[in-house]
Amino acid sequence: MREIVLDTETTGFRQNDGDRIVEIGCLELVNHVATGNTYHQYINPERDMPDEAFGVHGLSEEFLSDFPVIADVMDAFIEFIGEAPLVIHNAEFDMRFINAELGLLGQEPLPMSRSIDTVRMAREKFPGAPASLDALCRRFSIDNSNRTLHGALLDAELLAEVYLELIGGRQTDLELAQDKAGDAMAVGETQRRDPRPHAASAAEKSAHAAFLEKIKDPVWTS
Repeated sequence: MREIVLDTETTGFRQNDGDRIVEIGCLELVNHVATGNTYHQYINPERDMPDEAFGVHGLSEEFLSDFPVIADVMDAFIEFIGEAPLVIHNAEFDMRFINAELGLLGQEPLPMSRSIDTVRMAREKFPGAPASLDALCRRFSIDNSNRTLHGALLDAELLAEVYLELIGGRQTDLELAQDKAGDAMAVGETQRRDPRPHAASAAEKSAHAAFLEKIKDPVWTS
């Protein structure tokens, strides 16, 4: 089973008011195991960068001006995700922006049914608890010390770990198999011990003979 963990960074919160995607990060899972296959792209939004957004991800208008526009990278992005389900933290936000960009290019939108929203999963599993990515990393003891700013690929990598915890633990079946294999190996490697001496001592033999003399008409003499 192939899944894509996905995150975007944008110029703001309102795609209908001209906000655009400036970064996409994706990570591939197969059977809930990260394959190491990723997609990462900075994008020139062809507009200014508001201070509020810059404070979140640190991507300036000047920095992004050297990267391709969305029209030049959308096909590669769509090819990478294929038909796989999309694991997204607050899926409605990212899907809204992706579909807005697809609409500007005259392409078909991605159906919301493809998305797996980890915010919703976290709120269902831990009602009333914080459901931000940082909060979930703390809950599951996932190291997010490198996350001083938001970054699409870094956030996708952290989200992949959070998602695997939300569905029941990272590679549970593999860990069980490894434990069983380890137990079997331990049994096979047990060292052979020399047999213990079991011969009766002289005192034991004498006591046994005295005991036999007290038995009347023993069956072994009939």
